[in-house]
Amino acid sequence: MTTDQTVQMVLERYADGVPCEELAAEFREYRRWTGDEPSLLLAEAAASTTGQRFLGGIEPTVTRFHDAFIATDRINSFRDLAALDREDDELVAAFGAERKRHVLLEAARVLADRPEPDDLDALLAWAKTADHYRYDEDPIGSIAGVGPSTFQYLRQLAGVETIRPVAAVVDLIDAVDDDLASSPLDTATALGTIASGEWLAIKSSYTPLEIDRLAWWIGADADDREAISDIHRRGIGSTVARSRATDSGR
Repeated sequence: MTTDQTVQMVLERYADGVPCEELAAEFREYRRWTGDEPSLLLAEAAASTTGQRFLGGIEPTVTRFHDAFIATDRINSFRDLAALDREDDELVAAFGAERKRHVLLEAARVLADRPEPDDLDALLAWAKTADHYRYDEDPIGSIAGVGPSTFQYLRQLAGVETIRPVAAVVDLIDAVDDDLASSPLDTATALGTIASGEWLAIKSSYTPLEIDRLAWWIGADADDREAISDIHRRGIGSTVARSRATDSGR
């Protein structure tokens, strides 16, 4: 049996009953709770920088930001967001930690300065060309507070096919490594974890994003998975998330 066949069989055992493709498609097609509102996608990545969980951490932060800035039309672009003061009362109330506010505003400045006329196009253009192996040389990756996980998360939120070096992914890769007779899998570092996830994708029919989502599913409590799915179904602010994709029919 070839290595590719073995990797495929091992991953299939873990993926049995897990909707990996659908979970990944939700990112690729902006079918999550924020739709494809660029400032909300950036806000979610910034909210993740302190290691908070989605429930009770990221979700309420982004919801407060949406209610204070997006729903009120106080900001309508990355340029508007970049112009905010880091100590703005409503921004502090929404995000709390200075690290998250710093990442949000500095990343908005980087994206606002890109040549693309549309914010979502600017975010996607950056995400498609960003090199995670040199993330600290990237204009967003070099922002204080942005590590490999946040860097990769923002790229995923932009719809890019990639994987994060988070605990759940490490656990899955380590488990797969134990099941294989031999492999180059190595999760000792964040970049090694990303490379290992990419190797599994090369050796199987699963994409990096699908492997990431598989790891999340396995590592999440069933009740949490259902609660998060419900948030995505309802959309931010308990309404259907605004989506240019729906408006334009694409």
